[in-house]
Amino acid sequence: MADQPLTTFEIHSEARGPHWVAWLTQPGQKGPYRSVLHVGASKEEAEARARAWAATLPGQMDRSSRAS
Repeated sequence: MADQPLTTFEIHSEARGPHWVAWLTQPGQKGPYRSVLHVGASKEEAEARARAWAATLPGQMDRSSRAS
């Protein structure tokens, strides 16, 4: 099996109305990776959902950073 390249994501989050959204970006990219937003009742919940999704992506490197 060939090794897949490692990908590092940054996690961003912001309040939107009564909930929070979080999304992943790749270095040098502006928008959410694959246009996916993760919704949570709190910032922590939204970011946890984004981290959980990132962990399922092929080639994910466990170095995601928090940038709000």
